[in-house]
Amino acid sequence: MINPIDINDLYFKYKFSSDYILKGIELAVSKGEILALTGLSGSGKSTLLNIICGIIPHIRKGEVHGEVKLWGENIKDLKIADITKKVGIVFQDPDTQLFSPTVEDEIAFGPENLMIERKEIGNRIDKVLKIVHMEDYRYQNPNNLSGGQKQLIAIASVLAMEPDILLFDEITAQIDDDGKKRIKELISDLKKEKKTIVLVEHNLDILNLADRVLELKNGKLKEYEAGE
Repeated sequence: MINPIDINDLYFKYKFSSDYILKGIELAVSKGEILALTGLSGSGKSTLLNIICGIIPHIRKGEVHGEVKLWGENIKDLKIADITKKVGIVFQDPDTQLFSPTVEDEIAFGPENLMIERKEIGNRIDKVLKIVHMEDYRYQNPNNLSGGQKQLIAIASVLAMEPDILLFDEITAQIDDDGKKRIKELISDLKKEKKTIVLVEHNLDILNLADRVLELKNGKLKEYEAGE
């Protein structure tokens, strides 16, 4: 069976680093699975997500060895535009992803770059705003929203690209309890849609949604054991 994500013997170090931060990563993620990654700060969790979505090495440089496949295709053979159709990433700080004057413009930006037809873009905006329950904010400036609302719009912008794989990098870290509750509900809904989700998270409520929890330690992945 072809998995959404297959990683074999992955090693990585940043351009000016003497040591590898990832050391022989092996990982297969099934369709519709929620996989959670934990580990100490600086252990390489965000680096791994950045490799899966192509930011490394297409945008951020470093030394990569091994194999990363999305739906059976080696990521080295894919252009960024092709990768964004397969996988979307949402970062810890939504302000790093929001830069348009209105929520509508923000969500339309990605599909416009893929030359999607205007009518289809409108349909996608309607759809994703309903998914994140932010229909009433369509014409608002994202800068005027709360942290949790901004994060929901960042997620909606990624969903508008219609990727099968979603990467969430500590997306509840900077928002209040109400925002965390809404994002937890959203992740549950996305699981019902059979989206494949890899999330870096420390919030126990979110971790409890995961089918598996792995710990990244000393450059390798292992089964997470609470209390270690």
